[in-house]
Amino acid sequence: MQFDKELDARGLNCPLPILRTKKALTDMTSGQVLKIIATDPGAVKDFQAFAKQTGNELLSSDAANKEFTFFMKKK
Repeated sequence: MQFDKELDARGLNCPLPILRTKKALTDMTSGQVLKIIATDPGAVKDFQAFAKQTGNELLSSDAANKEFTFFMKKK
């Protein structure tokens, strides 16, 4: 999937991946896509809730080798 910016949140635990994502999205324009890589297993639920609360669209989430990759489109 194409993305405009990448955020490496590996090794960070809740709530840091969400806080870093929120900060990264503020620097982006509407419609741009942010790729986030995290290792916190709780990030899956966190990003689903974050998308619902903020209106940003969670395009996909994938898990492989204890890493979680998310693609989020800024509203």
